[in-house]
Amino acid sequence: MRVAVAVIGGGPSGLTAAAALAPIVDGEVLVLEREAHTGGIPRHSDHLGYGMRDLKRFVSGPTYARTLTDTARDAGARLETEAMVTGWAGERTLKITSPRGRRTVEADAVVLATGARERPRPARLIPGDRPDGVYTTGQLQNLVHVQHAAVGRRAVVVGAELVSWSAVLTLRESGCATVAMVSAYPHSESYAAFRIPGRALLRGPILTRSRVVSIDGKARVRSVTVENLDTGARTTVDCDTVVTTGDWIPDHELARTAGLVMDAATRGPVVDASLRTSTPGVFAVGNLVHPVDTADAAALDGRHVAPRVVEWLAGGRPAPTGVRVRARAPMRWVTPQLVTPGGGVAPRGDLLFWVDEYHRAPRLRAEQDGRTVGTARTPWPAAPGRIYRAPWSLVADADPTGGDVTVGLAV
Repeated sequence: MRVAVAVIGGGPSGLTAAAALAPIVDGEVLVLEREAHTGGIPRHSDHLGYGMRDLKRFVSGPTYARTLTDTARDAGARLETEAMVTGWAGERTLKITSPRGRRTVEADAVVLATGARERPRPARLIPGDRPDGVYTTGQLQNLVHVQHAAVGRRAVVVGAELVSWSAVLTLRESGCATVAMVSAYPHSESYAAFRIPGRALLRGPILTRSRVVSIDGKARVRSVTVENLDTGARTTVDCDTVVTTGDWIPDHELARTAGLVMDAATRGPVVDASLRTSTPGVFAVGNLVHPVDTADAAALDGRHVAPRVVEWLAGGRPAPTGVRVRARAPMRWVTPQLVTPGGGVAPRGDLLFWVDEYHRAPRLRAEQDGRTVGTARTPWPAAPGRIYRAPWSLVADADPTGGDVTVGLAV
């Protein structure tokens, strides 16, 4: 089977890319989704907070997922669910396993939209017992909104970023009180627009500069031990549910097995402003490349990549070559990571960062080969736990034949 474009992942970025591509390419646009339904994470998040940037309206997660699904299908894309891409049989040839059997699909272009996932408790190395009642946000929302199951009465939420407040909302809807949130940072990481009203839902404190050092209980969680990172003091919080939130890692296995050049900091593929990867005709979008931004921001990646895919189908531009963009502490990572000739401007004109320290109205400097290629100051803060956006113009004037570009705080 051969298609014009194969989109791997039926979340917001993949569905939006398919909706934009289907009416304008000569051939079939196929979306491959491993779950039984398309829509991605928003499908499980039955509360408001989706669609502001792309749909220009405020809707719930399930409504958002249905809207994107319907838009892609109505545009002419074919959506195939329960279809797992297990590997590659060539640069753009996919191995697929589904209830309908195993097969290969050849594509003229591939868009990787596999998203990101939260690290579960074992990956966070939280000591203690191994009782029932420990979930990620995704597991929690699947239990509550899809399976309509009860989860507990008293919960501790590990993390205080945007998705953490989503977990608090879900717990409240299931009848479970959030008795504490635990964050390693000095302040809650989420936007004030979500954090301030969210505080009204809590039945306990936000324990900042703290970490969970033990989960206790045999059959069921009984309590957690929380340690203050500054004083070393430990307290016990009684609870029967623990939700580990955030600490994202991209679903990058297909990107790795494809042999794409990967970024050690994001753990996703290296891309240029056109979202081209190191393999010709393979693009990467959404939270695979910036783990993790909001769903509507990821969706706009799908809209951004569509004309670049069409350019590839029309003329077959080679894989991007250019100079790497690297982040300097306290910036943990930056994306796009390549400035290439003809690469254009990044999605929404933004250079995206993840930071480890809070800085109000930071001033940034980009340097290459000992010279300053750009400076910028943003009126918004750089804060841990959420994407920080700086203008792409910061690196746009870099010499594509020069050395690496390093971006950091101006001192």
